[in-house]
Amino acid sequence: MPFQTLLYDVADKIATITLNRPDRLNTIVPPMPEELAAAVEDATRDEQVKVIVVRGAGRAFCAGFDFGGGFHHFDHELTTDGEWDPGKDFAVASSQALGAVPRFMSMWRSPKPVIAQVHGWCVGGGSDMALCADLVIASEDARIGTPYARMWGCYLSGMWLYRLGLTRAKEYALTGRPLSGVQAAEVGLINAAVPFAELEQEVARRAAELASIPASQLAAMKLIVNQAYENMGLASTQTLGPILDGLMRNTPDAHRFIELAEGEGVGAAIAARDGGFGDYSQAPPSEQPNPGNVIEVAPRPS
Repeated sequence: MPFQTLLYDVADKIATITLNRPDRLNTIVPPMPEELAAAVEDATRDEQVKVIVVRGAGRAFCAGFDFGGGFHHFDHELTTDGEWDPGKDFAVASSQALGAVPRFMSMWRSPKPVIAQVHGWCVGGGSDMALCADLVIASEDARIGTPYARMWGCYLSGMWLYRLGLTRAKEYALTGRPLSGVQAAEVGLINAAVPFAELEQEVARRAAELASIPASQLAAMKLIVNQAYENMGLASTQTLGPILDGLMRNTPDAHRFIELAEGEGVGAAIAARDGGFGDYSQAPPSEQPNPGNVIEVAPRPS
């Protein structure tokens, strides 16, 4: 069955999963989390695949969850009779079968190494997704951040915490400031940053290098590292994060934020949230991803 929100391709032992909503900066709507997990499962089952690459089409990896129109894409999971249902929200968010974070974590659970190829915007839930990969390679001008730290959210996958360590995690959790690809590599949030023109080649080089190692050896080394972080309470963090995210989406301040987005557009809400910080879309062009850096994909057959 063809995917609605992504593309899947296998060549030379590498499975490439491409988030494919470029006109919406690959923002997350149903069924993207489900399809991501399904594609990772396909790659995991395929004996010809040694490595998985996840990337975004167009000019962004993923600009987070799509809250245009008041986040109604997820009403069936979050509301009852048109009102937020905290019980339903909690049950879905914490469910291994239904929650978005467990779907993102399909990359973590796969015994095969996963490389996230990040360019452009990688923010909000998009960053939570990307950081579930094993290696993250970004373009130097990418912007990685959690603007929801200021309004309407909470860390979901918890990977910001485990990748950064206490000092940096507190700083970015409290401010929500974004990092460029270069800055993210410098603080250890991601593995490396390269010029956009070299990004695809660098990811392909690393993927081919990993593909030369026996699959069982890759699985063993990935498992031992993962287990160390599981022992640090990763599962507990990923239970609490989505629950707090639901609460932070439904405070009086959050309701005013989403009402502004519904009434005046997402841009107005973002301007109100980020204008005082002068970052994300409110930053000068030199502090934003280069809009000319685009990942081209073949159009879908009609």
